[in-house]
Amino acid sequence: MNFLKLTLASTAALALAACDSGADTEEAMTADEMAMTEDATAPGSVVEVAQNDGQFSTLVEAVTAAELGEALSGEGPFTIFAPTNDAFAKLPEGTLETLTTEETDQLGNILQYHVVEGSTDAETLTAAIEEAGEEGYEVTTMGGGTLTAMMQDGSVVLTDATGQTATVTATDVEASNGVIHVIDTVLMPE
Repeated sequence: MNFLKLTLASTAALALAACDSGADTEEAMTADEMAMTEDATAPGSVVEVAQNDGQFSTLVEAVTAAELGEALSGEGPFTIFAPTNDAFAKLPEGTLETLTTEETDQLGNILQYHVVEGSTDAETLTAAIEEAGEEGYEVTTMGGGTLTAMMQDGSVVLTDATGQTATVTATDVEASNGVIHVIDTVLMPE
């Protein structure tokens, strides 16, 4: 009889230990799954975010042609004024093809003119514009050029070196290495 009691007690203890171990394993799996979910939902680099948004397919092709993908996938942070496909469509016929096939250095200069070092969200940019007053807020680009940012009819408008303007149509698209602001026109350096 004592043998039977001892056997039952041992079996119960093993069962409880197995249940407890299962709970720890389940908690660990849940924590691992949560970490994987967070990684999957975290935004990628500015390049990856652009690649995953169809309105930037022309921009992604241009970044690839100019071999800037690796640089813009780096640590950053960067603020990107990203022209949409429609913005690129405004360029004179044949311009984009020439830039992506024959004049990739010039394309690189144009694209760098859309990049600012540091991460500047819309609130910070708007405050800087308001503080600068009627002259506008000067933004130095990665390529060494200057953009002038002003407010017009409640929107941020950028003026490039040629006097052409681009309106910011969407702001604060987050990326792991910066922020993207969507613009409706390709900006041109000197």
